[in-house]
Amino acid sequence: MSLTSVAADTDIGSRIWHAHAKINLALHVTGRRPDGYHLIESLAVFTRFGDRVEIAPANSDDFIVSGRYAPAVPVDASNLVLKARDALRREAGSERTPPVSIKLEKNLPVASGVGGGSSDAAAVLRGLAQTWALDIDDAGLARIGLSLGADVPMCLAAKPLVARGIGDELSMVPDFSALGLVLVNPGMPVSTADVFAALSRRDNEPLPPLPRSIDFHSLRNWLEATRNDLEPVALALQPAIGRALSWLDKAGSGFSRMSGSGATCFGLFETGNVAKRAAAEIRGRQPDWFVAATRSMTSEVE
Repeated sequence: MSLTSVAADTDIGSRIWHAHAKINLALHVTGRRPDGYHLIESLAVFTRFGDRVEIAPANSDDFIVSGRYAPAVPVDASNLVLKARDALRREAGSERTPPVSIKLEKNLPVASGVGGGSSDAAAVLRGLAQTWALDIDDAGLARIGLSLGADVPMCLAAKPLVARGIGDELSMVPDFSALGLVLVNPGMPVSTADVFAALSRRDNEPLPPLPRSIDFHSLRNWLEATRNDLEPVALALQPAIGRALSWLDKAGSGFSRMSGSGATCFGLFETGNVAKRAAAEIRGRQPDWFVAATRSMTSEVE
C-alpha cells in the first residue's frame, strides 16, 4: 500500500488518514514464547469503518481527541498515537520532524478486539512519514510499528492477510473480495491480558489451508472449520458477548464470531445492503450498543 492511498485532503496543510478496524475472522493460539508472548495464526481483514486521524503542521505538538469514544481515550504519553509520533521522531531526528497537530476522531470502542489503538498508531506512522517527507519504506515503518505493539505491522498493511508468530509474520491473501460485515459491541471492555492469562491451552493446531477461491460461501465454509481460541475465555469473563453473537444470528448473519480478545463480534453477510438492514435491526433493539455495518478492504490497492 502506498502512503498516499489512504489520505484525503482537508484544509491547506492538513490531511485525513483512516485507521481501519481489524477483524480477526479466525484466530488460533499455537504456542507461547519463553518471553511470554503468545504465538498465533489469524486470518484478518480490515474494514472501511474505523477511526480518523488528522495531521497538520503546527507551532507546537498538539493532540486532540473527539468522537463517541473520546472520553475513554488517554491523552498522555501512554496513548499509542503519541508513542508512534515519538518513535518516528527518534528514528528520523528532531531536525527533520517539526511540531505537528494530531486530531483523533475515535469512532471505535476502546479495548474491543478490533485493533483500534494499533490502527491509530499505524495511521499516524503513515501520515507523519508523508507529512515530514521522510525517506522510509514500508519495512522501516513496520519495524517501528512492531516496537509499539504486535498488531501495528498488520494494521500498517491494512489488507486481507494471515498473521503468524506474535502477529508480525504477515502473508497477504490475494484475490480477496470485499465482505459485508456487521460489527456489534455490547459496551463492555475486555482486557486482552486477562483473556490470554486465562487460557487453558496454548498449543492448538494452526489454521487449515485457505480455500483456492475465496467468496462468501467458500469463506463461510472455511470459517466453520476454524476457531477464535480466545472466545470461550472472553465469554466466561464477559457473558454479554454471547448476547451480541445471538443478536447477529437473529439478524441473519451467515457466520458470527468474536474478533480478537473481544468484546466486538462480527457477522458475515452476503451483501452490503443485507448487512445494513441487519445493523439497523440490531441497533433498534440495542440502541446503547456499538453497531456498525461496513465492508472489508480488498486485497487490491484502495
